[in-house]
Amino acid sequence: MKKTLLTLTALAFCAGAFAQPMTSVQQLAASEQPRLLETLKTLVEIETGSTNRAGLDKLSALVGERLKALGADVQYIEPSAADVYRMEDTPENPAEIGRIVRATFKGTGTKKILMIAHMDTVYPAGMLSQQPWRIEGNKAFGLGIADDKQGVALLLHTAAMLKALNVREYGTLTILINGDEEISSPAARKLLARAGAEHDAVMSFEASRVDSDKVSLATSGIALAALTVRGLASHAGSAPERGVNALYEMSHQLLQLRDLSVPQSGLKVNWTVAKAGLVRNMIPPGAVAWADIRLLKVSDLAGLEARINERIKNKLLPQSVVEVKIENRRPPLEATPASRALAAHAQRIYKEIGKELVVDAEAEGGGTDAAFAALETKAPVVERFGLQGFGAHSSNAEYVMIDSIQPRLYLATRMVMDLAQGKTR
Repeated sequence: MKKTLLTLTALAFCAGAFAQPMTSVQQLAASEQPRLLETLKTLVEIETGSTNRAGLDKLSALVGERLKALGADVQYIEPSAADVYRMEDTPENPAEIGRIVRATFKGTGTKKILMIAHMDTVYPAGMLSQQPWRIEGNKAFGLGIADDKQGVALLLHTAAMLKALNVREYGTLTILINGDEEISSPAARKLLARAGAEHDAVMSFEASRVDSDKVSLATSGIALAALTVRGLASHAGSAPERGVNALYEMSHQLLQLRDLSVPQSGLKVNWTVAKAGLVRNMIPPGAVAWADIRLLKVSDLAGLEARINERIKNKLLPQSVVEVKIENRRPPLEATPASRALAAHAQRIYKEIGKELVVDAEAEGGGTDAAFAALETKAPVVERFGLQGFGAHSSNAEYVMIDSIQPRLYLATRMVMDLAQGKTR
């Protein structure tokens, strides 16, 4: 009985000790906050829309130089035509797509850690004047500040903290920042998948939410279905029978493709846009329609494509030509035992500073690069290590919570420390 009490006491002591914050990390996070805010101001004042190559080059150079000054080996990876996955909004010239910054820190250990963010935004050039940097109370506003300039800033200052603390027990610490996330990462997706497979853990720095201080284990997959119908033009008044009405065939196809959603598995297929014909008095020679697709399982897309291709064989007008092309814009991120375990460790670290971290295993509808990083690995991939933020893709309403800076710096730094030493299992 005495031995049992001693054991329980020892366990309680260990649990209590574990919950104590590392004072050196906590103090350093506090001192980094004003510097991170200055970095954020600098980042948001450089316009980096996904098609703004000049702005992306300027920001990537700034980020690369900052990481190089911290001791990283920095590479600027230009988009390759062979690696670009073509979608309807993918620039024709790969040189118009933003380059990737890859910074590698070499350590003394064996663990390989990958941290990712993106520097492009959805905003066209010129919107900076409408959404200038400003601070109002606990909120810092700016162009693309939540999505995802805060992630870039957090990576820069986490790296600075690790250097100041002389944390080098990892084998390699890789920071990967791409410039095409907002157009579904056509050039970065292959590199992200390879990098995910080469590392022991992936931390992605999209913003957390203002209404839930959390990390995420799942994100939605996003795809697009493009239905194309080719018919034959003819005079609508004098010889309609000589034509093949693509509008009729498209209507037939949409009716038989209207029930592809599978709510119980999270698969959503909704036809949202359609166009047909050229002028009023001509039988339409062509028609196109597009469907928005959301999914929670990687395997669902192949099954959906097979069902669509089977159904379109049933045509209203045999002379018409019907095709469907599926664009895999972004796969879903699925929760795994490994990611659950890593997120549970993040919760324990957050408790060191008296905060509760929510772990969300349900996808919310948006997709992120974390899913590409998870495609070819069984290693843990966890999303939303960024600051608490709000208003992504909005007009003059995008902000981050300033009081989330210190906790998130502490969390990111401590996660790297424990991952490097193999303490997260």
